[in-house]
Amino acid sequence: MGALQDNALIDKTIVVTGGGTGLGKAMSTYFLELGAKVVIASRKQDVLDQTAKELMEKTGGQVLAVACDVREVTDIEHLLTKTIETFGSVNGLVNNAAGNFISPTERLSANAFAAVIDIVLKGTVNSTLTFGKYWIKEKMPASILNIVTTYAFTGSAYVVPSAAAKGGVLALTRSLAVEWGKYGIRNNAIAPGPFPTKGAWDRLLPGDLAEKFDFKKRVPLKRVGEHQELANLAAFLMSDYAGFINGEIITIDGGEWLQGAGQFSALEAIPAEMWDVLAEQTKKAK
Repeated sequence: MGALQDNALIDKTIVVTGGGTGLGKAMSTYFLELGAKVVIASRKQDVLDQTAKELMEKTGGQVLAVACDVREVTDIEHLLTKTIETFGSVNGLVNNAAGNFISPTERLSANAFAAVIDIVLKGTVNSTLTFGKYWIKEKMPASILNIVTTYAFTGSAYVVPSAAAKGGVLALTRSLAVEWGKYGIRNNAIAPGPFPTKGAWDRLLPGDLAEKFDFKKRVPLKRVGEHQELANLAAFLMSDYAGFINGEIITIDGGEWLQGAGQFSALEAIPAEMWDVLAEQTKKAK
């Protein structure tokens, strides 16, 4: 269910990297439903064209699909130029393009590590700087939204390149919130917990691994996130309703990282009758 009023994003043009699939596609869909014009970017033009067609049919909105490798500054410059040519202006940027490996870190080559850093951290820097410089030059207020992850602030084993890169994006978000606030450019981030997307999760957890690794058990609310819930938050942060929110990293994970953070949170595994026994033992110990 959508959270905002219709037309909450009317007059806005928003660029979404990694916009062809998964969460990027979900956010783009809702931006369009709220009246925004949307530019979706990723590396595969055929996937983008298919998504653009689907989104326009579904929402009646205007979508521009631009093939773009965020690792290449010239690609980002082309993306900005095409956006301005088509829609006349641009008001928002969602840095959602990502790459990840699940692997013991010592098994990763330097190139594998660099591949993730290049997409996630350098890619976000490339697009943020290119669009940011344009907005500063044109004296235009704008909103930048970075999609990070809860392990950007906790760290996480087995996804170390991603954790390091997303941690960098987190620092970028907070730093530019202060530095670019005077230009009316807001910088915020969303840290999603488990929002299963077909592509990313199939690649990360192949075969029956996804079944064995049941995320629902790790979330206090006992479920994973729905794409619309993330889209609601993203749309709010991109809208004028969030005009005074700057430099925030908003977690949307059903409490997952907190359950993992408490030393004793895993005691949830103890059955009810066992607690009775433990309570008796505690009394005796006193």
